[in-house]
Amino acid sequence: MTLSTLPLGSHAASGVIELSQITDTHLFASIDGDLLGVPTWHSCRAVVNAMKEEMTGCDGILATGDLSQDQSALSYRHFVAMMAELAPPVFWLPGNHDEAPVMQAELDAAGISQAKHLLGEHWQVLLLDSQAQGETCGRLSNGQLAMLDEAIDTYPHHHLLVAVHHQAVPVGCAWLDQHNLRNADVLQSRLERHCASKVVLCGHVHQGFDEVRQGIRYLASPSTCIQFKPLSDEFALDHTAPGWRQLSLYPDGRLSTRVWRLPPDAFVPDFSARGY
Repeated sequence: MTLSTLPLGSHAASGVIELSQITDTHLFASIDGDLLGVPTWHSCRAVVNAMKEEMTGCDGILATGDLSQDQSALSYRHFVAMMAELAPPVFWLPGNHDEAPVMQAELDAAGISQAKHLLGEHWQVLLLDSQAQGETCGRLSNGQLAMLDEAIDTYPHHHLLVAVHHQAVPVGCAWLDQHNLRNADVLQSRLERHCASKVVLCGHVHQGFDEVRQGIRYLASPSTCIQFKPLSDEFALDHTAPGWRQLSLYPDGRLSTRVWRLPPDAFVPDFSARGY
């Protein structure tokens, strides 16, 4: 397998790469479609408006899956229209709710890059598809793992950020962690042999998470719509507002990051909901 690589530049004279992550938008064909009481187009619209105010010198946006809830072509067009308002290029991968062929057709038609390997002077970013057809959990295919091997072998001294939809380590929510990345141990073993900094960034869990395990930093980020309550064994929604994540990748391998959120009590979900 040969990586399809796209250069990733930096606006900063210091060589710091600035990225933003947007995830789990769960859009519908109707702009008034709601997920557990939250109108997802309107909440995403508010997040994008806030991003426009806060993003300066951003080099790329990583859209890490579950962009649609109803798998409709129109839902992806809504996503494309909002991303067009943000200046940086957008890179994407599917989540378990996405209809990958429809997603790719619509994003291709809009001119959004299919590139899954982004190469800077000191960092590389690899977007891996963990969608397991017909399942809520995730799995990296042999082809995706081959891409990871190629990135590590070809650029052994580049720091590595892997973006994937499903969580590769438990986040402490029993009901969510049963829908994890099934072969996360394989991903971890591959990453452990990489000699530079390594970070795994995911969506799927609708909450912020930041933990280092065996030298690998694992990050998860809030959804632009509903949030799941952290450390809950049973399904539970959270009061925290929709948001997104900003990341700064430094030439020496350091990564600093911040989760941004809308004001408190923005887009309150239906707390009587019993399932997702």
